[in-house]
Amino acid sequence: MTLIVVGASHRTAPVAVLERLAVAPADLSGTLDRLVAQQYVSEAVVLSTCNRVEVYAAVGAFHGGLSEICGILAARAGCTPNELASHLYVHYDGAAVEHTFRVAAGLESMVVGEAQILGQLRDAYHAATERDATGRLLHELMQQALRVGKRAHTETGIDRAGQSVVTAALAVAGSVLDGSHDCLFDADCEHDHPASLAGRPALVVGAGAMGALSLATLSRAGAGPLSVTNRGADRAERLAAAYGANPVPFDDLSAALASADLVASATASTEHVLSRDVIARAIDGRDRPLVILDLAVPRDVEPAAADLPGVVVVDIDRLAHTLRSGPAAVDQAAVEEIVATEVEAFLTWLRGSEVAPTVAALRNRADDVVTAELRRLAQRRPDLSDEQRADVAHTVHRVVQRLLHSPTVRVRQLAAEPGGDQYAALLRELFDLDVPHTAQADEVPEIGGDR
Repeated sequence: MTLIVVGASHRTAPVAVLERLAVAPADLSGTLDRLVAQQYVSEAVVLSTCNRVEVYAAVGAFHGGLSEICGILAARAGCTPNELASHLYVHYDGAAVEHTFRVAAGLESMVVGEAQILGQLRDAYHAATERDATGRLLHELMQQALRVGKRAHTETGIDRAGQSVVTAALAVAGSVLDGSHDCLFDADCEHDHPASLAGRPALVVGAGAMGALSLATLSRAGAGPLSVTNRGADRAERLAAAYGANPVPFDDLSAALASADLVASATASTEHVLSRDVIARAIDGRDRPLVILDLAVPRDVEPAAADLPGVVVVDIDRLAHTLRSGPAAVDQAAVEEIVATEVEAFLTWLRGSEVAPTVAALRNRADDVVTAELRRLAQRRPDLSDEQRADVAHTVHRVVQRLLHSPTVRVRQLAAEPGGDQYAALLRELFDLDVPHTAQADEVPEIGGDR
């Protein structure tokens, strides 16, 4: 079985591609079912966030599994696999493990070190588990990845800035509103909250995790008055009560826009929530700018709205080109070291586990030989009593087990070392053992690039 990661992120694809690939919560179960229904995909986890869509999978054959996964992703994007290929990256085996651990640690995030990805990865894993889409390999990978992510945040200061996509976006909004585009963060506050938002009326559209984080960050920054709206009024009311905000009926969205200086929109809608016409009506006659942060993928804001005078739309694409701040080099280096150590530990476990079927096959072959010989003995010596036959069987089994003990223990030890798969292969060849074939590294072609 081969581990494989196929995906696209803010580094390889524009938001227009990411939003076509995005898997909404309502579509997640169906997507997982389609993946594991394929011939070569036996396990799958799908991670879909505002800046990445990735499939983590265990496949029986690399080429077959890659083709099936790319086909499903291309169908979501409404294009052919060849058209999508330039936006995709593929990692397998050790590189897949390393990429997964880097994602969990926040090293691959748009805002390096942000902790939100850890919860998103956990949710993706739980969703896959609930659909029975995970097995031994992905269970182990995901559990270890979550542990590595926790280590990164508890043992280093990579997230001491408290940044996330939300805080970074609100910092950009602050710089736009006060005209200080050259400095996106207030140096005196150590990135704990965005500058220039105090006293600014703000509206949050969406009451999910991203909306809640937006409202909490705005509250800490002193923005206000605060309003929140959501298609489900109950969730908006509960979130508003938690932060002293005003719950706004979704039907009154246009009026709420008119009174805001800043809007943070983060829904799970598959259609535009803020159309150009709605925004145009809201800003009619106003003489101050309106900054809209579109934190959703697919986008909540109709792209044409960015052409309206006085309206500044900051989406994931623009945010990716604006961000310049990151964790201290010493903290990032510490996380890189944690990841490297944990990757090697996982690969050691993986190499050891991969030899287990070969060892089991060897012991089964030995048992078959012993059973056949004992049957022949019973035919040649019918005069032996049951007790005598039992003694002979016990003795023969003990001899075989003692002969196999040292080589099987040693092959497990050797298999845990780099290049150790050759010892299991040698055993299979010497004893003509029938063990399912797994894809080798030299069978893997190149596709795209994780830039």
